[in-house]
Amino acid sequence: MKYKKFLVVASKLDKAGINMTTQLSQFQGITKADGPAGGTEDFRFYLVDDEIIYTENLDVEKINNADFVIFVSKHMSSAAESGKYQKTLSIHAPGNWRDADYGGQPRKACKTSALFMKQAFEQIDKNMKEYNLKDYELTMEATHHGPLINKPCVFIEIGPTEIEWKDKLAGFVMARAITDTILNFHENEYNEIAIAIGGPHYCPNFNRIQLKSNVAISHVIPSYSFPLTEEMVKEAIEKTDEAVDLAVLDWKGLGNAEHKKQLLEILDNLYIRYQKTGDVGKN
Repeated sequence: MKYKKFLVVASKLDKAGINMTTQLSQFQGITKADGPAGGTEDFRFYLVDDEIIYTENLDVEKINNADFVIFVSKHMSSAAESGKYQKTLSIHAPGNWRDADYGGQPRKACKTSALFMKQAFEQIDKNMKEYNLKDYELTMEATHHGPLINKPCVFIEIGPTEIEWKDKLAGFVMARAITDTILNFHENEYNEIAIAIGGPHYCPNFNRIQLKSNVAISHVIPSYSFPLTEEMVKEAIEKTDEAVDLAVLDWKGLGNAEHKKQLLEILDNLYIRYQKTGDVGKN
């Protein structure tokens, strides 16, 4: 079993984080000794007084005592201000491909697990259907914001307004998904491990792959972070906790011909196999 000590981190200032940790508390102590994750020490909570995207707000000792860290928090969107927005359940890895305007460090990403992200994504989707959570969209997000820590981690979020942050059914769906993913997490030899490059911040083409193929995606480098550099691709690969098999490309979302040419040159230089999103699953 790859991870045994899971730490769930939320800010006391974050209504969505408190919603999810409150719901999670009813599952703490549940174990499946005969399941794939048999032997896990389950999960512990860490409530932070301030915002969790800033590394300096975190107790490093508590973080370092865990094998895997799950940050639960609110998702925010500029579209919410207009009143026209999509209710969202989202998951992403933390990190910054360029500047660090919201925590972390410039051009540094946290380590994450493609397998955990895929299994959590699948579990959230399953629970949304099982518990009839309507009007919400499940989506991956591109890697963004802090904190920068030395443990593999992921952000799991509800948004984008206070109504959704406090939605108890949404909180329950996420809490149940987190619990089920922790208790049943397994290393799947049939999954191909990938980083994803291109497309928008919300990842419709990568969402489909995460849910409907054998490919497990870790970090996402969106087109708004271009021009791409070799260092960015190396960072995404090195900060994936599993050995990366390929890069999945949102070909239509890669911008102009020069961006595509530059990307392929970088992947060739690094000997990274790649596949366009439209070709995944066709072999």
